[in-house]
Amino acid sequence: MSFCIDLKGKNAIVTGGYSGIGLSITKTLLTAGAKVAIIGRSYVKFSAISDELSKIKDNAGFSFYEADISDSIGIAKTIADIMLQYGKIDILVNNAGITKDAILIKMSDEDWSEVININLNGLFYVVKNVIKYMIKAKAGKIINISSVIGEFGNAGQANYASAKAGMIAFTKSVAKEYASRNIYVNAVAPGFISTDMTDKLNELIQNNIKKEIPLTRFGVPEDVSNAVLFLASELSDYITGATIDVNGGMHMR
Repeated sequence: MSFCIDLKGKNAIVTGGYSGIGLSITKTLLTAGAKVAIIGRSYVKFSAISDELSKIKDNAGFSFYEADISDSIGIAKTIADIMLQYGKIDILVNNAGITKDAILIKMSDEDWSEVININLNGLFYVVKNVIKYMIKAKAGKIINISSVIGEFGNAGQANYASAKAGMIAFTKSVAKEYASRNIYVNAVAPGFISTDMTDKLNELIQNNIKKEIPLTRFGVPEDVSNAVLFLASELSDYITGATIDVNGGMHMR
């Protein structure tokens, strides 16, 4: 049996939806028929991929909103602007995030704060502003992109691991608060996915990482965006508060 996921008539927001995993999520949602609002800090990055998005067959449309998700006042205005243009928000994908790696003793206050502000505080600001519209509609799908690092930690990434672990706890808490309103809140925790970030690792490091992965390879962005598509669809209508691991078996609980 095969399924064709149809999101026609649905409106989605994807933060950081113009590069890496975020771009793959945007493409996947557009291909499934959703209209997508991309939130990001760089119009230049968006303009570089806008033609590519336009070529997606029968896409329902997309737009870009330049905003910093760690700015609570600014993001509130951005979400209000999206609602004004789109009329409703059915799907929210919180993908935007950064890394500022260093071992703890060498990690600056600024690097700690920036990662927490964008990866975790930004999640709070976006969800808080979107969910009020979902409550009125008594429907919504929220998908938070966490990380395998948030599940078992990693040397040199105390800030990133803390933010991503917090994202999983946030997901469970909000799922419990709003399940009665027909709002589903789930997380996806990618492992090592082939992106510009992993491509910068030298061959020895890549090979050592792959030894820790039962499937012995990195994933591709589509592995993550396919999981997001499932969670955004009616096929996941009895799943909330869950974290779907997309890591090749790297972390089994």
